[in-house]
Amino acid sequence: MIAFLNIFLALSLFRSAFAATAEQWRGRSIYQVITDRYALPQGADATKCDPANQTWCGGTWNTIRENLDYIQNAGFTAIWISPVSQNYEGPRSAYGDAYHGYWIADATQLNDRFGTADDLKALSDEVHRRGMYLMVDVVVNNVMSTSLTPDLSTFMFKEQSQYHTYCPVDYSNLTSEQNCWLGDDKVPLPDVNTQDSTVVSGYTSWIKTLVETYNIDGLRIDAAKHVNVDFWPQFCGAAGVFCIGEVFGDDIDFASQYQGPQALDSILQYPMYGALVDAFAIPGPQNMSAMTDMIAQSKAKFKDPGLLGNFLENQDLPRWANISVDVQSLWNAMVFSFMSDGIPIVYYGQEQGFAGNADPFNREPLWPSQYANTSTYQFMTTLNTLRNFLVNSTDNWLNSSMEVLTTTSNGLLFSKVL
Repeated sequence: MIAFLNIFLALSLFRSAFAATAEQWRGRSIYQVITDRYALPQGADATKCDPANQTWCGGTWNTIRENLDYIQNAGFTAIWISPVSQNYEGPRSAYGDAYHGYWIADATQLNDRFGTADDLKALSDEVHRRGMYLMVDVVVNNVMSTSLTPDLSTFMFKEQSQYHTYCPVDYSNLTSEQNCWLGDDKVPLPDVNTQDSTVVSGYTSWIKTLVETYNIDGLRIDAAKHVNVDFWPQFCGAAGVFCIGEVFGDDIDFASQYQGPQALDSILQYPMYGALVDAFAIPGPQNMSAMTDMIAQSKAKFKDPGLLGNFLENQDLPRWANISVDVQSLWNAMVFSFMSDGIPIVYYGQEQGFAGNADPFNREPLWPSQYANTSTYQFMTTLNTLRNFLVNSTDNWLNSSMEVLTTTSNGLLFSKVL
């Protein structure tokens, strides 16, 4: 039987002021885009973007700016864009080209595939004109190479001492996870030594300049668990804005160490994602009690569950429609993501029913959908409308902790104080 959640619906007003603190991000909802895949320039060939080809399709910061209505009309109050830094531009790698933005070469330079400094400023200005926040993805753990002996002169940090010596990652060992290289021998990702004082000063200077130059409101930090945790307070302190990190995996005891004054403001809620899949995906165990247990664990172990990032899809996971055959299962999970403790995040195309499997098939172009007003887009808009109303018109809802009232084999009822 399909799981369900009961909610009351209402209308919404947006908050017009924007700011950069964690507390001010608490009431936001975020739409995530891969810059290359969101929208094309006028006149571009809209038929030539097969995710399997793993190459650039032509999206830019300008085309995001020109198509913000689609995001704002759905009720989102923030947008998260893929990394803006210069990427690898050498011969095509074994895994294609750096269209996604995560294969960093020199963090201090912009990626001219996506536009100019003026283009990025124009996007930021337009986002803020609409009363929305701008979140930018950043990569500090590693750079990208096609060799285990890379030419360091192409990177931001050019000394051997500023990188850890190559070793493959042993995911059962924390030191290995933090010091060894992600990737593989075809596309290795040299691990930056974030305990080196020159690296720390270089990164803190860079992120302060980036945030100030482009008026960035928040940072999503890639591969956050692969960096020594005491680096983050320095880095995010220099940025002066909300930081949410990727801590991939379902181990809540490990993940919870990365939220707090000794670490990051927030992380993406991977442990809850796993529970949502178990509870709502069809076919699947429909295990509502496991989700109830995860709610209790989150409240007990995280410093502030209300700042965690709730999501159902992203660029590293199969689309929901790839793992579940019923759109109602998506809607049920979306209700939880929007109305429970945490900040809801929707990955572009979720509202269009995209069904790609893992990377690269989950990085489809959005434009073939013609930005249709689908039933899921409408449902998503309703959820944003309700959430924005509660954020702006109640005294306690945003800061109250959810309480599970009852759980059955196919349902969960929870409340939050208004």
